[in-house]
Amino acid sequence: MACSHTSLSFVPSANAVTAGYRGFTAQQRASAAVPVASRSKKNASDVDHAPISTFPAPLVLPKDDLSMDPRCPPQSLRSWLRSEERNEVTPKRNVIYVAAPPDVASDVQFVRTWSQPQALETSAAISPPRVKDVMEYLAAFYHGLSVRLLPPPKLCFASWDAGVPKRSKSKSKATIPPYIGLNTATECVRIRSRPSADGDFTAQLNLDDLLDAAISMLPKDAYALLMLVEHDLFEDEDDVFVCGRAYGGSRVAVISTARYHPCLDAKHSVERQHAWPASHCESYLRTCCLVTERSPKRPKKKVKTRYPETEDTTPPVPPPTALYTLPQATTTPMHAAVSAHTALPSLDSSPTRQALTGLWLSRVCRTASHELGHCFGMEHCVYHACAMQSSSCLAEDARQPPYLCPVDLAKMLHATGTSKEARYQALLAFCEGYEGTRLFAAFAAWIRAQSKCNHPQLAN
Repeated sequence: MACSHTSLSFVPSANAVTAGYRGFTAQQRASAAVPVASRSKKNASDVDHAPISTFPAPLVLPKDDLSMDPRCPPQSLRSWLRSEERNEVTPKRNVIYVAAPPDVASDVQFVRTWSQPQALETSAAISPPRVKDVMEYLAAFYHGLSVRLLPPPKLCFASWDAGVPKRSKSKSKATIPPYIGLNTATECVRIRSRPSADGDFTAQLNLDDLLDAAISMLPKDAYALLMLVEHDLFEDEDDVFVCGRAYGGSRVAVISTARYHPCLDAKHSVERQHAWPASHCESYLRTCCLVTERSPKRPKKKVKTRYPETEDTTPPVPPPTALYTLPQATTTPMHAAVSAHTALPSLDSSPTRQALTGLWLSRVCRTASHELGHCFGMEHCVYHACAMQSSSCLAEDARQPPYLCPVDLAKMLHATGTSKEARYQALLAFCEGYEGTRLFAAFAAWIRAQSKCNHPQLAN
């Protein structure tokens, strides 16, 4: 049964107190977004307070990353500016490169099948995200910097050992070789491989090896390099899978599109009806909080990229225990986003191939922008629901927004040199080209609503 999302919540869920997450006052959040701390009440009153109905607090649902790591330290704009590990954008290093998913050499064609979900009838019917579309989104998200495809030759998976994989005696399928090669412009890099830990795919590739390869191919004029991979990934032997990671200081990131395939949603309890922005639905949050079991071991989807941190904010305060709601008719950016989300056909009942293709693209775009954020020195956000939030699983990933909160937006604008208005115009133009995709339609509505008062031209 479809949910009407009658009331929305903009504060942490009831689970936040149980988990030990300590929220932030409006003043603390606003102060974190300015380069100089306000030392007087007079100056503090001048700090721009972002409305909570535009930038809600994190949800902190059971098993969310912040629920399992509630004391994750914040990173204010001031801390980010002071970080010695942060890389500056310079005139000679100002390009974001994107490496397309590697091709597969003729002698290892079996590797091509590894990127296909196992035993899923609809998998072949959905087109994977196009690199061109991901690049256009990143060009809007990181407006002010050039986004280019990594120059030829194209990356290519090849045989690491001579010959072909041996046949298993018990099955007709080829066994998984321990290594495959990745041919770059200058070398063949050894990539570890293994059978899939949960059987969703035939095999997985090692994330650390791919990151090392990305470092070795970083162009001289690159600020950062993002490598897209269609294969499932693992980082260490205990992982079931990982979707991506950035080596922020090295300015490289790798993400996999594999686990974002919509046909895996049911297995991993990924909500479509209550994906962002409907993840702030009060009824949905109440239902989620009925499940309070804490996972004994933290699942790993994205790995945090730590930078030296000295934070000067005052101690945060516990979040309110009651859900803060507004009627659906209220005009706020979040309500506008939910209205756009619900106006499109359901993705749970006979969705079209085009709708599922758009859903897959939107997930990859959001993760790509997140991982590149680490290359800019941005830590995981704990102030707001934000594109830079950490995520413990695919279900949490779907609940998170595509926008940067005021704190992380200030960092990004400082790095790229663009204006907030120009960036939102670029994002709006992109999203309006994908009005049939829920995330992009909702993001466009959110941009128009939050920009309407100060910049009416963005609302038209």
